[in-house]
Amino acid sequence: MRIRTDDEVYRVDAVWLGPPKATFPWRARYVAWLIGIPVFFLVLGVERWAGWSFGFFSTAWAFIATIVVTRLLTAKISHERPLGTVVSMAGRELNTPREQTTGTGGAVSASRVRVRAERPLPKHRRRRQYRHHGTQPGAVVQGATRARRSRSAVRAGR
Repeated sequence: MRIRTDDEVYRVDAVWLGPPKATFPWRARYVAWLIGIPVFFLVLGVERWAGWSFGFFSTAWAFIATIVVTRLLTAKISHERPLGTVVSMAGRELNTPREQTTGTGGAVSASRVRVRAERPLPKHRRRRQYRHHGTQPGAVVQGATRARRSRSAVRAGR
């Protein structure tokens, strides 16, 4: 036994085929006409804003773009999801707060990293370069920090 649902009643689209005895060669739902006409004028306005002149080919391209956009939009519309629901869903989707993916700071920062124009020398080269300036290996140079010398070395006079 086969149980039939009432979906067939809702699958019947409200379709306008054109004037009596002069129907269009295509089927278009009323909602497609409701969407398509404003989309056509919107596409024409965008073409004029972009600097395209009004002519046969620009209007033909606007007509093709309108058909594509209208078909994309009406593919989302059905008896279970009417136009008002799709419009409100799109509005909510565009206005929903999003999760921030970029950080606003934190404990770690690279702002205090010193960048020097010269490349630092390795330790063994620093010692050689220090000796080549004409000073004794144990002599204190002006401006040198005292923290490098131990207290016992200072007391011994080294």
